[in-house]
Amino acid sequence: MKKFSDMRQFNTTGTCFPQIHYMVDISRQVNDAVKMVKNNKYFCINRGRQFGKTTTLNILQKTLAKEGYIVFSLSFEGLGDKEFESLESVCNKFMNLVKEQIQDDNVENISENLKSKFENFQPINDIAILKSIVKKICSENPNIVVIIDEVDQASNHESFIKFLGFFRDLYLKRIQTPTFQSLILAGVYNIKNLKLKMRPDDEHQYNSPWNIASSFETDMSLHTDGIAKMLSDYKVDHNLEFDENHISQKIYDWTSGYPYFVSRICELIDTKNLGWNDNGINEAVKYILSDSNDVLLEDFSKKLDDFPDLKQTLKMILFEGYQIMYNPDEKYIKLGFLFNILKKEGNNIAVFNRILETRLYNLFFIENKFEQLFNEGIKDKNQFTKNGFLDIQKILEKFAIHFRDNYGDRDEKFIEKEGRKFFMLYLRPIINGASNYYIEAETRDYTRTDIIIDYQSKQYIVEIKIWNGEEYNRKGEIQLSEYLDYYHLTEGYMLSFCFNKNKIPGAKTIEFGDKILHEVIV
Repeated sequence: MKKFSDMRQFNTTGTCFPQIHYMVDISRQVNDAVKMVKNNKYFCINRGRQFGKTTTLNILQKTLAKEGYIVFSLSFEGLGDKEFESLESVCNKFMNLVKEQIQDDNVENISENLKSKFENFQPINDIAILKSIVKKICSENPNIVVIIDEVDQASNHESFIKFLGFFRDLYLKRIQTPTFQSLILAGVYNIKNLKLKMRPDDEHQYNSPWNIASSFETDMSLHTDGIAKMLSDYKVDHNLEFDENHISQKIYDWTSGYPYFVSRICELIDTKNLGWNDNGINEAVKYILSDSNDVLLEDFSKKLDDFPDLKQTLKMILFEGYQIMYNPDEKYIKLGFLFNILKKEGNNIAVFNRILETRLYNLFFIENKFEQLFNEGIKDKNQFTKNGFLDIQKILEKFAIHFRDNYGDRDEKFIEKEGRKFFMLYLRPIINGASNYYIEAETRDYTRTDIIIDYQSKQYIVEIKIWNGEEYNRKGEIQLSEYLDYYHLTEGYMLSFCFNKNKIPGAKTIEFGDKILHEVIV
């Protein structure tokens, strides 16, 4: 009979539990939160959906309980407008949630005396009654911690703002008036700045009184060493052999440590027997990108409809190579970080990970599906496979013909801005459903973009660039050669948009050291 620990699974829905799920060790995040509790901090944990908040809070509760704290771990998930129609109703719901935790035996270290006080509390019709209750129980039990998850459910309600104001007042007077050791709020939106939470069409925006809360700045993304340790445990349980360090790096390359996507890739490889290798990861990613029922990715798409400035910014980054400086005072940048759509890369902003970036490309391409080159790609798509391989040279040559026919009379600025976008529009239907592609972020600028295509276990590198003279072209050849070395390839492709009046469009092949480079000039 299998031991319980041998039956662990990868989990992408709800809270993860170490005894039944494969998990990356998150003790680093939890220990940082414990330090804040011990320092009497009130703080917020704000991260995007499915970024491990609830799992972190669950382990934090157990860790604090082991150290003797009384922890009331509550959630506002599923609460409706009725619970927030007045300050009194919020106070009563809060007390009822505390009472339910006690009745369900989910609170450790609590005395029978304290239990009875909560069981016998009367309905609250005045905020002074709640103040009296908190003061009384905290004077007898100073090590009480309150965690409230899913506070986004409440943050559109003025009554909740007043509720926070009540605890702010207690916190400021904590030397004279006993109150909770720590109060932790968790959600997507930053409760310290509730003006961001209001819907775009909502005229009412409230200022938050929660400016006394500290920021929880710990990196909650999963690192490669933690992913490798989780995969090592999986290997032992399943008696498998694979290089967990290599696989963890490849998973990180696609996910940047976003907890949901890390677990989802592993879950798909495990349940669909895709193989713990590069091809298995690519197949899992392909499944995620084509899954119309992926709730998280669907939520990201809705966010872009709600916040068109954020959507336009993403298009500028992805298609036009803009380097947009990180500015924490820009509302759309704040929102992009809250949703974990954006991240900071040096002094600039970037899309959070490769999966999300590729999904955004696909979304934006669909919005351009009536562009002529997209339709040309649909018509041509069956011409480009040969013995199970993609004929990239032919794809580039056909694209050049279509581009000249449709846009050859456009000016230089148009081609600089739109050239790579139109090639990707043409490419997208050709590889649709059969392969993955992604952009090497560090090469995406005004003059150069490298596209990596994974097709039937084979990789192809296509460099798209603006022609800026022979010297610059030589640098491009060197850079492409270096990328080919990195990917252990000997053959690469270049698509050059040239504005030289004396240009000779067409295709050529050159030998560059031990590499063969195919170039098509538009």
